[in-house]
Amino acid sequence: MSGKDKKITLTTQIFLGLVLGALFGFIFPEYGAKLKPLGDAFIRMIKMIVVPLIFSTLVMGIAGTGDFKKLGRLGGKALIWFELATTVALFVGLFVVNVFHPGVGVDIPVPADAGAQAAAAAKNSVDMVQYLVNVIPTNIIDACARGDMLQLIFFTCFFGVGVAHIGKDAEIIVNMCRSIAEAMFKVTHYVMMLAPVGIFAMIAYTVGSFGLAMLVPLFKLVLSLYFAIVLFVFILALSASILTGVNFVQVLKALKDPLLLGYSTASSEAALPLAMDRLEKLGIPKHVVTFVMPTGYSFNLDGSTLYSSLAVVFIAQMYGIDFSFSQQLLMLLTLMLSTKGIAGVPGASIIVIAGTAVSFGLPAEGIAIILGVDRIMDMARTFCNIFGNCTATVVVSHWEKESTAESMKESYNKNFNS
Repeated sequence: MSGKDKKITLTTQIFLGLVLGALFGFIFPEYGAKLKPLGDAFIRMIKMIVVPLIFSTLVMGIAGTGDFKKLGRLGGKALIWFELATTVALFVGLFVVNVFHPGVGVDIPVPADAGAQAAAAAKNSVDMVQYLVNVIPTNIIDACARGDMLQLIFFTCFFGVGVAHIGKDAEIIVNMCRSIAEAMFKVTHYVMMLAPVGIFAMIAYTVGSFGLAMLVPLFKLVLSLYFAIVLFVFILALSASILTGVNFVQVLKALKDPLLLGYSTASSEAALPLAMDRLEKLGIPKHVVTFVMPTGYSFNLDGSTLYSSLAVVFIAQMYGIDFSFSQQLLMLLTLMLSTKGIAGVPGASIIVIAGTAVSFGLPAEGIAIILGVDRIMDMARTFCNIFGNCTATVVVSHWEKESTAESMKESYNKNFNS
């Protein structure tokens, strides 16, 4: 690597793409709005890496170790942490919305078709029983084509167990998967060279299409969500640090590239390959990373969960409806269940918020009002989702004694502090 490359890090390049894209979209909105295809192309290039990477690394981890009891413990501990983290996220959202009252004083005309939008969203509530049934793929090729993480993990776990039981011939498959994984990480490196351009295009499109003026009426809501996410990230990092002894300041520094990429693109999937690479360089074993991270994308969307509780109360405040604390606690219990099935559902957060608002007698038309700033809030939610899953991976790895605070510190000094 040349001296010039060292001066301009990937993080700096992504940040410059973010800032320059916003300026370009603001100054030249007509041209900025036309850059969406360029941003979409970058996201698609990253998403094409995810399926072969998850499949190869997970098969390698399961078949390579053959310890199926360990896999069961890993899944159980991951689910326990997911439930704890999402519950804290719900309470943080509830706390902030009751302190800041972002919905009080908001006076924005409701669009004419808001009722139809809300009704459609409320109807699409998530059926948890069917959701669990759908975890089992009928066609693994179709599941891969749709990028369904849970179906992919379900099949790959069974496949990995099968490979582990075929004896000596398993070595061929494991070695092939190892080569595929290494190739996919190399492809990730190539694609990330285009990250600044892709992010420039996406931010220019967002600002050019919607304008910065959209933030003014709902600035308090955006501010409340950002504050809630900062508070939650602090609580999560502090709790995980106490449990594991890991310095999460170093973890944040190591993850700055995938976190900034996820924030800029508002796409958790776009940051997944890079986040997995950084976690492995922090000393987390590959089989832990490849199991916990994709599973978390379905069960541990902390940012989206936090936003759900905040948005429902925001709607009540906006319409001046008395939403008692006991009703809010009941709403939390509802969201604890409904938010577990939102991954992979288009417009998932809006669907859950609409369904919850309607069930508590709140006018779901208020959703149409917050859609104008949803992109800005989605960026923060995505950042939180990624950090939450990375934190879960670190914690579960320590619970399984797969890594220690000392080993992670050594890995950090070796790979990130040179």
